[in-house]
Amino acid sequence: MGEFDDKDAIIKQKDEKIKKLEQGIASIEKDMEKFKDYEIHMKTKDDLIKNLQNSMNLKDDQIQTLKDSMSLIEGQVKTLESSLKLKDEKIRTIEKSIELKDEQLESTIASTVNMSVIEERENQINSLQEKLSLLTVELNKADEDLESLEQENETLRNKLASSSVSQIVDWTQIIIPKTEILEKMRDILSRALHNVTIAVPNIKDLQDLYLYEVRTSVNMRISCYIDPTVAEDSELLEEFESLDNITIRLYDAVDRYVIDRDGEELMFAVIGDKDNNHLVIHTKDPKHIKFFKSQVMEVWLRSRKIE
Repeated sequence: MGEFDDKDAIIKQKDEKIKKLEQGIASIEKDMEKFKDYEIHMKTKDDLIKNLQNSMNLKDDQIQTLKDSMSLIEGQVKTLESSLKLKDEKIRTIEKSIELKDEQLESTIASTVNMSVIEERENQINSLQEKLSLLTVELNKADEDLESLEQENETLRNKLASSSVSQIVDWTQIIIPKTEILEKMRDILSRALHNVTIAVPNIKDLQDLYLYEVRTSVNMRISCYIDPTVAEDSELLEEFESLDNITIRLYDAVDRYVIDRDGEELMFAVIGDKDNNHLVIHTKDPKHIKFFKSQVMEVWLRSRKIE
């Protein structure tokens, strides 16, 4: 009996060890679950940090754009101020010339009464006074332009100051002229390598894109309005179609400017209700380009072949 009692004791000890090992394994499994939860929590934090960094980068880009616009306007203001100074100097010169002519006239009258000379001097004075009036009108117009530029500059400064509050730009009153849009399209077109899709309101606008300078290896699909009854439109169409890498279709909606370069860079400008009020989007982001791809293709698909 003593031998069986010893065996039972040994078995009991082993069972207790097994039980402790099982409890240890259960504890380790709980720790592993906690570790997995921690990993998920850390990944969520990393995604949040990445989104915040992207948001900060976008904000920096918008601030830089506003700064560039302010620098451009400040340059225009300086140019206008220089022009005003020059006009002021011209006015002072003319005023001195008028004073001199008056003195000469008085001297002539005092020395002799020569009606022909008096009439000649009066004509000169009238001519100078007309020039003075024209310069005064130009000066007033320049003052108005300067005031407009200063107001626009102040608007941009306010937008820059409030950029820390909101990154959404209200394009309702922002003025972007057609010339600036075509200049940007020309810049994008200069980097084309393979395929380009273009849309402009009128075939005459294509003259500002310098299509003759584009590489012959670049295939250009162009949509625009063409009036066959206008000789200039017909002549331009013939010139552009003479280039082997250009295909032109008739698009009469006249509502946008578009350029898609190699699927890598896109500019989309919607014509607004007021003159030079365009909503302009310029991006190299693949997701942005993919989103607007259907709008770009819509123009080409809605365009008609020219008979």
